[in-house]
Amino acid sequence: MKPLAIALLVCVAFSDGVLAAPAPPANPAIDMDGYLRVSSEAAKHRKTRRLSEADFIRMSREPGTIVLDARSREKYELLHIKGAINLSFPDMTVESLKRTLPNQTARILIYCNNNFVNAEEPFPTKMPTASLNLSTYIALYNYGYRNVYELAPQLDPKESKLTFESTPSKALRSVD
Repeated sequence: MKPLAIALLVCVAFSDGVLAAPAPPANPAIDMDGYLRVSSEAAKHRKTRRLSEADFIRMSREPGTIVLDARSREKYELLHIKGAINLSFPDMTVESLKRTLPNQTARILIYCNNNFVNAEEPFPTKMPTASLNLSTYIALYNYGYRNVYELAPQLDPKESKLTFESTPSKALRSVD
């Protein structure tokens, strides 16, 4: 058989899937197309919900407003906006959200690592496309929370008008 004929047979075999790798098994608990659709909807919703520092402070003081910190418990305990509650992003589930944020219409203000500079230990910088604000906003939107607002600027905690606090770790509390 001539080399051209062999090459054509190989191309035909690959295009028919004869030599192609089997498709990975489907997982009904993972929906990439749905995630991308919801992400697109959330992105449109988010455009008018980004707040200046002054608006974030003003709104955070209004009754019924929740300030949510979705960073790890460790980073939250190092430094967070005073009055913020912590629900770490990996722990966001139907049940944890029902317990922590039972009222889906409550106003929720979010912030993340990328809102702060000059504070790498409590607020380590993520790539802009991996910002925790984006993941948190999309997740909350996906779970039905539509009254969500996001701190927009990058701020230095030492110069910010926001009030910050630390929470003693459980290890330190057990020694006391």
